[in-house]
Formats: sequence, C-alpha cells, structure tokens
Amino acid sequence: MTSANDRITRYWTRYVAADGTWRREQGPPPGEDLAAFRAGLGRPAGTVPALWPFYTSPIDDRLTRQGKVSPELAAEHAALALFGLHQQSRPDPMHRPEIRLGQALRRLHKQSEHDKGFTREAVDRRVNAAASATQVSAFLTHLRGLISLLRTLGVPLDYDRLLRDIRDWQRPDTRQLARRRLGLDYYGWQPTQKAPPESAPNPK
Repeated sequence: MTSANDRITRYWTRYVAADGTWRREQGPPPGEDLAAFRAGLGRPAGTVPALWPFYTSPIDDRLTRQGKVSPELAAEHAALALFGLHQQSRPDPMHRPEIRLGQALRRLHKQSEHDKGFTREAVDRRVNAAASATQVSAFLTHLRGLISLLRTLGVPLDYDRLLRDIRDWQRPDTRQLARRRLGLDYYGWQPTQKAPPESAPNPK
C-alpha cells in the first residue's frame, strides 16, 4: 500500500529520471549539495543546518514541541546522507528506481574481487551484520560501509525504497518485514514454480 509520504518527490528524484538517467533539464546534482548531505552521516536528523533546506518530510508539530523528529524525517535524513556518500565523484546516477537494497548488495557480492580489496565472503559478513542489527543506529553504521562498497563498483540502488527500509527498521514489527525483504533479495530466492496441470487424457 502506498502512503502519502511515499508519493513525495525526494531530492534524488529531481535529478534522476524513471529510467535511471540524469534528467536532461537538471543534470547531476551540485557537488555542494552532496557535501552537505555527507555532513549528516552519523548525526541525528535536524542537527545539521546544511540539510534543512533539503528535507521534504511533513513536520510533526507534536514531536517538534518535544524536540523530536518523526521516523519519516529520521529516515529521509539518513537516506540523504547515504546518497551524498554514494553519489560522490560518480558520473552516473547512483539512484536507480526499482533496485532494492538486497538486489544491489547481491550484485555487489557477484562483482566482488580480491583486487578490489574485499571478497564475497567479506560482503556476506557485512550484509549479515547489517541484517542482524536490532537498532536503526547500528543498521545505519553497517549500511554506511556497504554503501561505500557499492560506490566503489558503481552499483546503484533505489533511494526511495532505501528510505522506506530505514523507516521500517525503526520499529520491531516492520523491521522484521524489512529484514525479510533484504534476505530474500540478497540470496536471490525465487518463488517456487507451480507444476503445470496435467493434461486430460485424450478420449479414445
């Protein structure tokens, strides 16, 4: 089910078209924007003034009065920071619609080579550590390292979907669903194919 928040046009969508190419009228995002995003790495949402103009999540007045932010805004902050890291110095868009986190990491696993400084086994360990995280802060710490590896090999992912994964990781019930999505995509499991129905015998 799509929520109103899922229909918001996020920063990366302003620059990347549905086919994963730069929008002709925009081109790549400015380097100063990406630098501002990276300043948010490891820092709570709302504490980095350089990111304030880029937030698109609705403001929850009740939480604001308490000095808190919504799970949606916290997820958007983290996704912006990771996008700034992922896109840094890359000529092609690192936001690619419809590529889920687990799928991107699966591609990373397949492309990993010893001369890149990491092995497939190392990628497996990093993914398992991220998937085992029970706190969103730990999940983001592991995710930061994985995004750095994706950037090294130029592997893109869908940042709208990543934002939803980060948002879901903040609650135990939705965390289980996000973890399951990650595992199914990473290990490349496919639904069991149903056997075709047997043909009726021809009458004699």
